[in-house]
Amino acid sequence: MQTAIYLASASPRRKELLSQLDIEFSQFSVDADESQLSKESPIKYVERMARLKAQSGVAMGYIDRPVLGSDTVVVIDNQSLVKPRDKTDFMTTLRRLSGQTHQVMTAIAFANNERVESKVVITDVTFKKISDEELESYWQSGEPQDKAGGYGIQGLGGRFVTHISGSYFAVVGLPLYECEELLREFLSR
Repeated sequence: MQTAIYLASASPRRKELLSQLDIEFSQFSVDADESQLSKESPIKYVERMARLKAQSGVAMGYIDRPVLGSDTVVVIDNQSLVKPRDKTDFMTTLRRLSGQTHQVMTAIAFANNERVESKVVITDVTFKKISDEELESYWQSGEPQDKAGGYGIQGLGGRFVTHISGSYFAVVGLPLYECEELLREFLSR
């Protein structure tokens, strides 16, 4: 499928993943309020964020081709875990994930002047029991600071993962199969 889109994300991971598809794209960042609304479920939140980012791109004047917005959230016990604020927040978060199965929800959305269409991909991720020494070492690596849930499966954080059920690429930040399928559907309407 040879087409051209805009990627409304500054994420180098999403750029790298999107490059694996036969899709020409230009990348830009959007400034969106990423606060979760009170009583908003994680799935509604992540989908709203992806849609907001895509629609923000359209509002910024990127209108000659579809705009792709995406967002990822780590969820345990129906609570969204976002990027850690500091080391204490990181330690608390990773201790919650240690030895447990959690969900990674990644939403994608395509928008233009007329409509927006979205999809959420949910992947179960299981972590081994992680020692405080491992957490300290991981924090010192610098990797967790800008990652939803405080880890990156594609990097050093991958060593904590014992099992995944679902889309590895969605955990990294952009589900390739679903992205291509949603774009195909979006263009066919």
